[in-house]
Amino acid sequence: MTKIIDLRSDTVTRPTATMRAAMMEAAVGDDVFGDDPSVNALQDKLAAMLGFEAALFMPTGTQSNLCALMAHCQRGDEYLVGQLAHTYRYEGGGAAVLGSIQPQPLAQDASGQMALADISGAIKPDDCHFARTKLLCLENTWNGHPMPTTYLQQATDVARAQGLATHLDGARLFNAAVASALSGESAATSARRITGFFDSVSVCLSKGLGAPVGSVLCGSKAFIGRAHRIRKMAGGGMRQAGFLAAAGSYALDHHVDRLADDHALAQRLAHGLTGLAGVSVRSAQTNIVFVDIEQGRGPDLLAYLKDKGVLANGLIGLRFVTHLDVGGAEIDYTLDCIRRFFSESAQSDGSPAASRNGVY
Repeated sequence: MTKIIDLRSDTVTRPTATMRAAMMEAAVGDDVFGDDPSVNALQDKLAAMLGFEAALFMPTGTQSNLCALMAHCQRGDEYLVGQLAHTYRYEGGGAAVLGSIQPQPLAQDASGQMALADISGAIKPDDCHFARTKLLCLENTWNGHPMPTTYLQQATDVARAQGLATHLDGARLFNAAVASALSGESAATSARRITGFFDSVSVCLSKGLGAPVGSVLCGSKAFIGRAHRIRKMAGGGMRQAGFLAAAGSYALDHHVDRLADDHALAQRLAHGLTGLAGVSVRSAQTNIVFVDIEQGRGPDLLAYLKDKGVLANGLIGLRFVTHLDVGGAEIDYTLDCIRRFFSESAQSDGSPAASRNGVY
């Protein structure tokens, strides 16, 4: 392999040649005035696909989630969210800092689910001593885990019964949709079934869908109207953004169903690692493979892989993410590098490589 194999994230994808062509041919206008036809087309396309009245193109997923939280909640309100959820842990505390919205983080299990009893118990009574609980925020997928439809329904039912709104951080919504599709069901139909439980959803275009930039926030017309004002305050108004929006529209047309290929490659990687001494596959349900490396050797393996032209993330536990810039040859090369790392390590320790569970 002479090229770099980048498995750090599906955010590293580059526009395909045909996507670039669609971008170059895009009609553009001034989106702040609302007259960029390519932006409007993207917003209308995704809103219709997911069953919402309206949508709003955003530069980033972080801004999309922030605008959603601030459109649902006022100063002094709170939202319920997982302790390790992206909107709480990895978005700079924006809801609290910029929106004066208090997060109420709840424990999550290994698949990212919060206990229904914990959700119900965290909803505050109408009392001046407490922040006003206004919103439940879920994430799908979570660390590559697609949320079960039954859980989505149960959790949002608990919230709605107490008058809460619901928001989905769907950064990898279509990965969840592909993994959760019923027999004979399209990914688009599966996605709409998932989003039907929520008042709003943020969808990232620049991960598995392969667009260079952007997320889209979907909701009611009134909700998107509030989010539009907040986007302006957050500096998210763009001018001739149609070039970027055209990439998103192309991705929705051509890159959704192919996510199944990424999931298959993740399984190929996971299966290749299974049984390898020193490696334990923790999860590989969509396009993200989590593995645990024994004896604190994760950093050594990462350095070895980087020297061989393979990039991954993690320390003790490593994360490999498949995407449209990765094929079967790249996965097989990565597996070969990992096997050689442990084989060479065994030999340097004076242990015969053949003793390693018969892998070599």
